[in-house]
Amino acid sequence: MSTPSDGATSKPLPSRRRGLGSRPLRCGVIGVGRMGRHHARVYAQQPDTELVGVVDANADRAGDVAEQWGCRHFHSIENLLNAGVDCVSIAVPTVGHKAAALACLGADVSCLVEKPLAGSVEDALAIKDAAEKSRGVLMVGHIERFNPIMRALRAEQASNMPIIPRFMEVHRVSPMTFRSVDVGVVMDMMIHDLDVVLMLMGGHEPDEIHASGVPVITEHEDICNARLVWNGGPNGAAGRCVANVTASRLALKTERVTRITGENAYIKIDYAAKKGQVIRRTANDPQMHEVREQLRKGADLTDLKWQELVNIENLNVEEAEPIIMEIKAFLDAVRTGAQPEIDARAGFVNVRTAERIVEATRKDWSSWKPNVHVKADVGVPEPKAGATP
Repeated sequence: MSTPSDGATSKPLPSRRRGLGSRPLRCGVIGVGRMGRHHARVYAQQPDTELVGVVDANADRAGDVAEQWGCRHFHSIENLLNAGVDCVSIAVPTVGHKAAALACLGADVSCLVEKPLAGSVEDALAIKDAAEKSRGVLMVGHIERFNPIMRALRAEQASNMPIIPRFMEVHRVSPMTFRSVDVGVVMDMMIHDLDVVLMLMGGHEPDEIHASGVPVITEHEDICNARLVWNGGPNGAAGRCVANVTASRLALKTERVTRITGENAYIKIDYAAKKGQVIRRTANDPQMHEVREQLRKGADLTDLKWQELVNIENLNVEEAEPIIMEIKAFLDAVRTGAQPEIDARAGFVNVRTAERIVEATRKDWSSWKPNVHVKADVGVPEPKAGATP
């Protein structure tokens, strides 16, 4: 596939970020709905931050949050910036991310933008470009990376032989809550898992996307299954991997489970239960060779215990509130000026992959659902050594 001409693969500008050191940070929150009010709480309770104020289109809600945490209620982003803030959380509806982020980054104020970075590739690219020109830091709030079970998985990866994914099976389903109905289930729920899957694949977008989705309650897909295929990393070094990702907001129960099959291990993680298991092969090569040889000869191995050939361990999960860990990571980046792990590029890649999935689901809608608009293929960069969208 050809590289998009949207500038996504252009060389980033030299960083102008500056760390603010150990002094107390003046913080603000733009949008104090379901998620934003938690951001306000955390900023107000951290020992090295001051919650300067909040902004929300709902004046009563903003006033209540401001009163609860002893800060000011501002009627506009401009007023909040004029009050002097070092960093802000942006938790307005996705359609408002671009305007809020560009205003803050243009003032060199660091931003933690709730997921997804934007509702479209064009808006995500505009925010990414603004972040590269700003002296502030931009981080995207993909909170599942800070889920205790995901932190445990990453600790396992760091302390043992890395797990190279070859097949991933992801299910995220829940009953309809009638929140975020302005977007489909891909941008609403699947985006969490796309961030994790893309992280496990080194940030590389899939080479192929096959998807099917159905609108049931809303005008957008409420149920979606996507099959993502990586044919190999730069120069084919990484090998092939397939991820099967399912999301539904019309289920009768909640389930958030990911299974990862790799060359040297199998992992199951349950986000809701905060539990995980890792199965690694412990049998040595001569032992495995002997087992295979006996199977070829038709030997009866019914007395052989499978558990003797593998090592089954529970992930060591340390309890911590994800939103606190996420904001601490953001504040660390603001203090040091370092590039956050979930930066504008990661957020952009997540949005572009999500948009490709949505467009793939809509290609067959025209035959049975009138007035459906399908965009032109947004494309995916050809894997190139050292290329960084």
